[in-house]
Amino acid sequence: MIVLGIDTATRQTSVALGTQRGTIAQIALSVGRSHEEVAVPAIRHLLEWSGTSLSQLGGLAVGIGPGLFTGLRVGVETARTLAQVLGAPIVGIPSLDVLAFSLRDARRVIGAVIDARRGEVFVGLYRPVPGGVTRESEFIVATPDVLLAELEARGEEVVLVGDGALRYRKELSTLGPHVEFAAASLAYPQAASLVELSIPRLEREEFDRTFEVLPLYLRKSDAEIAWDKRARAG
Repeated sequence: MIVLGIDTATRQTSVALGTQRGTIAQIALSVGRSHEEVAVPAIRHLLEWSGTSLSQLGGLAVGIGPGLFTGLRVGVETARTLAQVLGAPIVGIPSLDVLAFSLRDARRVIGAVIDARRGEVFVGLYRPVPGGVTRESEFIVATPDVLLAELEARGEEVVLVGDGALRYRKELSTLGPHVEFAAASLAYPQAASLVELSIPRLEREEFDRTFEVLPLYLRKSDAEIAWDKRARAG
């Protein structure tokens, strides 16, 4: 089974092809162009360079966030459209799960932290288990200070991964030896990891209904916030 994975929850667009045997190809771009300009051309190039046709795809996997509003919409709509056109099964997986999965061999609690802008981060806490990770918290959107207080209250050693952890490294470093930061190369959810996570679900036929694959928003968009402010002012 060849699976196409798409994640656009962060400033990086990541697309990958993979099977049960591993990654076939992956493209990731985090500078220069918007998700709308990058996602579809990246998929086209990925298929062409790997010698894969759309008809060979056995499933779609998409990162559903939480993440940046516009990026999530692009990734989810692209994956849903392909699934409908191809009649292929689709699964949606939280992007924080994908981010944490890259540290499945860690020996500490894993904090997946995506930059939410506006001085906030999207956070999920995980614990490594054989073959993967298990989530130990609800997804939250919080300031770095709130995250710091949560980690201090847990009193456990933690490794933080994601562009949010790197952006607020100075503030979070006050945890001292109890905190470790993952490499910058792991700062964004990788579509190859998304594919790897999705294949067991696809093999078990635990598909999502296409219309139920929706972006996971933890807060309102900038446009909605601006509208609320104007309404209150009025």
